[in-house]
Amino acid sequence: MLAVQLARNGVEVALGTRSPEESAALDAAREHRSRLPGLTFPTALRVTEATEAVDGADLVCMVVPSRSMEQNLQVIVEQVRPDAVVLSATKGIDLESGRRMSELIGAALPERQLAVLSGPNLSREMAADLPSTTVIASAGPLEAIRDAFHSKNFRVYTSEDVVGVELGGALKNVVAIAGGIVDQFNYGHNSKAAVLTRGLAEITRLAVAAGADPLTLQGLAGMGDLIATAYSPLSRNRQLGELLADGSTLEAALEAIGETAEGASTVPAALGLAARLGVELPVTAGLDAIMHHGVSAADAIEALLAREPTCEQGLGIEAEADGTMTS
Repeated sequence: MLAVQLARNGVEVALGTRSPEESAALDAAREHRSRLPGLTFPTALRVTEATEAVDGADLVCMVVPSRSMEQNLQVIVEQVRPDAVVLSATKGIDLESGRRMSELIGAALPERQLAVLSGPNLSREMAADLPSTTVIASAGPLEAIRDAFHSKNFRVYTSEDVVGVELGGALKNVVAIAGGIVDQFNYGHNSKAAVLTRGLAEITRLAVAAGADPLTLQGLAGMGDLIATAYSPLSRNRQLGELLADGSTLEAALEAIGETAEGASTVPAALGLAARLGVELPVTAGLDAIMHHGVSAADAIEALLAREPTCEQGLGIEAEADGTMTS
């Protein structure tokens, strides 16, 4: 969808694919029928293989599943210009290392300016050209990148907080799964508001421990993206929560959805990162119990409700005396 957004703005865009066959099929159809049927590719968008797409590009956008980010980087590493800006729009955390996507990109493509994009950007609403907003973060100049994406119906904000924007986009998927479970159990709006608020506290604690500005998580990449993902019927992560609440296994639920639900792999990745940083994530741990340890969704919720009440002030971001951060 980001390729279409750039092309709508008149930017010459090359959409990279995995094979000549995929390129030919997409170029012949001039739409991605399985993902965004009916969205015609603008004339400024051409389809080609990934290595050719990035060759000579000023801006390289990585929009691939987190689990295959490193593999995709290895395919293009020789073609990316030394002065290119590399932007990640992948909302996930590497399962093995706990690294953010921009960290993986920086390791594979050193010396490039790195940027990350996140926000409430449901692709089907963007395809319909409905008003949307996003935030792009980078330690380098942002004006040219912002202007490339910005349009009347796609408002782009900028930030220097790469860690906060990136982790907000990844971790909100986890909380959206919990929101889907609440919806499927018909627990009501009070319950969902509580889950999302406490989930945002978890997101903020972990992001701050990793070096983020807590205010970032109150913005588009945190609260904004969380609201859209947890409430929209278009959200795959919300759908995953609904299926888990119905008793589906993780594998069966993902098969039923048929597309990537980043929250599934972000749950164990977030817990690994939290363990290293000394942060407690009770909602995420509850989801992990459901997904990987045979605990029913109902029992996991009962365990969360049985936790001792604590002070809400600061959403639990303050550090305890022993250095851990609790809820």
